[in-house]
Amino acid sequence: MASPGLPWNAKSTVTIRIFFCHNLEFAFLSACHTTMGDENSPDESIHLAAAMQFSGFHRVIGSMWSVDDNVAQQVVSTFYDKLVDDSGRLDCRWAAVALHQAVKKLWCNNVALEQQIMFVHIGV
Repeated sequence: MASPGLPWNAKSTVTIRIFFCHNLEFAFLSACHTTMGDENSPDESIHLAAAMQFSGFHRVIGSMWSVDDNVAQQVVSTFYDKLVDDSGRLDCRWAAVALHQAVKKLWCNNVALEQQIMFVHIGV
C-alpha cells in the first residue's frame, strides 16, 4: 500500500542521502543504476543523476550498473576521506578529484575493472 501523499510504496524505496554544501552543491547516489535510463521507457531520456543536476545540483555522482556493497563502501569511505578539507568540512568543489582517488585505490587493491569504473561524476 502506498504511503499517504506518495505515489510509490515507501517500504520499497531507496533512501538517497544528499549532502548540502552551499545551495545544492553535491549529491552522491550510491544505489544501483542511478546514471542509467530505463529501456522500458525509451521516451524518458533522463536518469536520476541527470534529474538531480537539472534540479540544481552542481555535482552528482551516480552508478552505471549494479554495485557490489563492499566495493561501494570502499569507494564512499575513501571518497569522503578525500573530500573533507583540513578544517573538517566537506569541500564539494573537489568531488571529481575525490572520486578519482577513491577509484585509484580500488585499482591498487586489484578490484575487478567493472567495479572500479561503475561510478561517474556529472557536473562542474
